[in-house]
Amino acid sequence: MEENRKIIPEEYTPISAWGYVGYSLLFSIPLVGFICLLVFAIGGSNKNVKNYARSYFCMLLIEIILAIIIGVICAVLGIDLSKYLNQ
Repeated sequence: MEENRKIIPEEYTPISAWGYVGYSLLFSIPLVGFICLLVFAIGGSNKNVKNYARSYFCMLLIEIILAIIIGVICAVLGIDLSKYLNQ
């Protein structure tokens, strides 16, 4: 295992499972996490962290788009979601 670390360049070092958990927690902080997400996605030094940040950003965009679509559909159909969310 130690030999592999010497062979792999610094920018391609793998992320541990706890690293992914830590990055997920960091990115889920409301404002600071979004700023860190953009910093890691645009200029991260590790390729694995950069790719993970980009995938997290893509999923965030998909969630926002789906929420907007659902909100528009509910508004057009006249469905009041507040009574369902308050239960």
